[in-house]
Amino acid sequence: MARFFYTVALFLLLPYVWLHLLWRGRRQPEYLRHIGERFGFYGKKNKGKNKPIIWLHAVSVGETMAAKPLFTAISEHYPNHQILITHMTPTGRQTSTQLFGDSVTRVYLPYDYPFAVRRFLAHFKPVVGLILETELWPNLVATCHDQAVPVFLVNARLSAKSARGYQRFSALSRPALQHLAGIAAQTPEDANRLRELGAQNVAVFGNIKFDLVPPPQQLALGEKLRESIRQRPIFLAASTREGEEALILNALKAHPFNSNSNIGNIGNIGNIKNTLLIIVPRHPQRFDEVAKLIEKHGLCLQRRSNNQPIDDSTQVLLGDSMGEMFAYYTACDVAFIGGSLLDFGGQNLIEACAVGTPVLIGPSTYNFSAAAEQAIACGAAQRVGDAAELLEVAGKLLSNKQQQATMGEAGEAFAVRHRGATAKTLGLISPAIY
Repeated sequence: MARFFYTVALFLLLPYVWLHLLWRGRRQPEYLRHIGERFGFYGKKNKGKNKPIIWLHAVSVGETMAAKPLFTAISEHYPNHQILITHMTPTGRQTSTQLFGDSVTRVYLPYDYPFAVRRFLAHFKPVVGLILETELWPNLVATCHDQAVPVFLVNARLSAKSARGYQRFSALSRPALQHLAGIAAQTPEDANRLRELGAQNVAVFGNIKFDLVPPPQQLALGEKLRESIRQRPIFLAASTREGEEALILNALKAHPFNSNSNIGNIGNIGNIKNTLLIIVPRHPQRFDEVAKLIEKHGLCLQRRSNNQPIDDSTQVLLGDSMGEMFAYYTACDVAFIGGSLLDFGGQNLIEACAVGTPVLIGPSTYNFSAAAEQAIACGAAQRVGDAAELLEVAGKLLSNKQQQATMGEAGEAFAVRHRGATAKTLGLISPAIY
């Protein structure tokens, strides 16, 4: 009965869905492409790919990046199967294009209307479905269960905040969780929260993101970027969210750039001059907005997308490129992981650790709580309370090469120590693949 009323509410919200797509399309025109897929219309099947389909759902960029080790393992173990990857956002779709090219079929997952879900399943006929992290749609899961399509929740994470939200709608979330064929949780805490919501067949396998190997071409690109910046110290603000860039830039303003030089530094913190600040916003649709914000603060800006040598007078490099995060981590001396100064729950710090980059994080890391605490405990990361403390600690690190090396080595060891979740996940899903 709960799912019936949920479906009725979805149909009542249908006009809003169209308005939402149009509104998002103003800033990201990609939202206005492939609209039919969002309602289960996928055109003709590719006759050249009549292989059994293994379906992976990765809602956006983070989940798509996490899917790479799993994609590689599945491709190697099941070469006679075709991989279908579904997304909900254009940036997720664009990321999978960069990562996987034409080796996968990629579409948008339909909205959770019963007719759209049935069309999706009838068109692709997947033998198994793998949903990364936490993206449960009641009608989708129920229809897969009714049609005997086993669906697994893999690399599952559930913060205390999200668990409270699911608990409020337990009449919907409990059946969805119980219809899953299995759940591979990242941590014991994630597993316990899922069990409390009614989940069954829950195992703790760790985080697949630890199995992501830095691509050699990205490491080489990072070294090239590092060389182009010459001997200047580099502080990276990675995956920043709305409002965080302003906090960082305002903190810079509180410590004015050296008035005797056209080349900026991060305040006068740690007496580090010539520092280049690289800002990489989490969402591409904000690139222009952040560029205007940097210019408004009177800083000399250069955009990575222009692909020009870094000028000595450049104070801020805007990382407005896609798929180059490993390169930025390789190039910089110290990295702040965004989404953590404000209450966004933090972004993934594992990539920075994997290439031996010292990590700074803010107070909000509930999306990656276990990884954050483990990284701090082993000396790979430090937590700061606000933007002012962020620049203070960054300045001290930039002036201390020995501490940078110690944190970097701890980060690399931390990343290696936690690998193995992909192999365990493959073992979980293999009995369902034929």
